Amino acid sequence: MNIHLHANATTTPKTRQYIQVSHQSVTHLADELGVSEDTIRRWKGRDGVAYGSHTPHRLQTTLTPTQEAVVVELRKTLLLPLDDLLVVTREFIHPDLSRSALDRCLRRHGVSNLKALLPQEEGAKTPVKTFKAYAPGFVHVDVKYLPQMPDEDQRTYLFAAIDRATRWVYVEILADKSARSASGFLSRLIDYAPFAITKLLTDNGKEFTDRFGVTGERQPTGTHAFDQVCADHRIEHRLTKPRTPQTNGMIERFNGRIADVLRTHRFDSSASLKATLIRFVYLYNYHIPQKNLNHKTPLQTLQQWYAQHPHLFNKIPRNHPGPDTLENIKIAIQEYLATVNQISHDQERYHVE
Repeated sequence: MNIHLHANATTTPKTRQYIQVSHQSVTHLADELGVSEDTIRRWKGRDGVAYGSHTPHRLQTTLTPTQEAVVVELRKTLLLPLDDLLVVTREFIHPDLSRSALDRCLRRHGVSNLKALLPQEEGAKTPVKTFKAYAPGFVHVDVKYLPQMPDEDQRTYLFAAIDRATRWVYVEILADKSARSASGFLSRLIDYAPFAITKLLTDNGKEFTDRFGVTGERQPTGTHAFDQVCADHRIEHRLTKPRTPQTNGMIERFNGRIADVLRTHRFDSSASLKATLIRFVYLYNYHIPQKNLNHKTPLQTLQQWYAQHPHLFNKIPRNHPGPDTLENIKIAIQEYLATVNQISHDQERYHVE
């Protein structure tokens, strides 16, 4: 039998067993065995003669239990990678959190494997083609329905544009998705974008093209308002193939993130909805590193492109927060986290009942 004793141990397993079965006083046993009274009391209070575990009963974690619950819910809801989640957590929950501490937190709660959290698709997977690399200026554009707010008499539409090379995003909320609205959005996008737009990819919606009419498919005439803006600025307007939304998948994925925000947030007015979306876009452009950008933010990628190819840009990309100050963004994120907490609480109560 192998006995492993501590280097400074004053008792053996046999001595400890003798202490536990003895009816002598603590003082008498201490004098008899030549140990301290604390040692006698320690082994009298134990059921066995082996050393106990030195693992602390309560882990010394950086985050509080409430903060951990919020982080876990963000992981499940937004499906953010570890590095992206770390940026959001440091910015709005705990500024001193380390990457390893966040990873341990996710492992303790069983949400460390992001692939396991993603919805599982049935059947054989179709190989996904990656987008061809382009310099800044190849922009994907799409339009998305927004939920109707209590103070609105009709629903509104979110026009969104994303640059393929830098993932820089620009959005507007408009009253309709007519050709006039789409062409106006494009004109303002051209003025606001820091780079020169050379190519534009859209679907075949009537707000973007006259490719499909009452007689079926045809060649675009070039007289559509959206096409005229493109022609005025020497922009090549490309259209996706019919019934192939994956061709415009980059903007579709961004719209999916917008859908997550809409699904997990509660709005009481159109102003609240607009403010939240604008702040989300600010956070997306300025604060969230992306894996496809080598863990850089869209702004950092713009600045890197500008340093190497300044001729592609109309203006210098700068970190200007504008009217949405960091404090307002923090307030918006705090409101969002409070909503996530409430949703989690409601789900737990539902399961209990």
